[in-house]
Amino acid sequence: MPSSSTASLEILNLHKRFSEPAVNGLSLKVREGEFYALLGPNGAGKTTTLRMVAGLLQADAGSVRICGIDAFADPIAAKQVLAWVPDDPMVYDKLTPVEYLEFVAGLWNMPPDLARFRADSLLDSFGLAPHSNERCGGFSKGMRQKVALAGALIHEPRLIILDEPLTGLDAGSARQVKTVLTGLVAEGVSIIMTTHILEVAERMADRIGIIARGQLVAEGTLEELRTRASADGHSLEDIFLEIVGGGEGDLHERAADDLDEKVA
Repeated sequence: MPSSSTASLEILNLHKRFSEPAVNGLSLKVREGEFYALLGPNGAGKTTTLRMVAGLLQADAGSVRICGIDAFADPIAAKQVLAWVPDDPMVYDKLTPVEYLEFVAGLWNMPPDLARFRADSLLDSFGLAPHSNERCGGFSKGMRQKVALAGALIHEPRLIILDEPLTGLDAGSARQVKTVLTGLVAEGVSIIMTTHILEVAERMADRIGIIARGQLVAEGTLEELRTRASADGHSLEDIFLEIVGGGEGDLHERAADDLDEKVA
């Protein structure tokens, strides 16, 4: 658990409406050096929230501050300290991982020597070094996800936004990604992540926020949520279902019912 109370992300009274409210007065904080899991049933507004934080979607009202920067007033400065990785990231098929990371580093105007050092380190951490000179077009979805993660981390962001980061990863790759992420948190980097794999949130998150109908309905450590849900010793899945209601179908993808997918 992070010792500092400094906020890397502050969301205040955030609103976004499509045909109906998707995010409805959401407020939350992610502390410096904290792993924060944002959970909720499909259509709750998770991805919509993260897209507004990342500057990919305009909010109707509210504010977002990233490492003290007003993300709406100064979006360029805010983007320089964050990384955004969607659940289905785009990687250029004709580039190798080395070429892709060189390209991304160039967008950040990183010195070539530093860029190559960071690229080699990330490729090794994600188990991609043996494939560093193969074209990404032949990679599995899981390998492409790891290349995208490496690209997002190359400029050493202070806030990392992850939307279903373990999608398509096998057990070994998932462990590599989790090891990298927990190492970054230990170094003071903040992470906010959505996931449908509740065991991941249970094991990795310092705090958990649960949203429903675009509003934060519960927040705290796993033990604090257990107290609220009167579910001492129960799993996060039991707590989640008690707080938001619904059945097993709420825990899995149902694209037709997911407002977030309408803005993909």
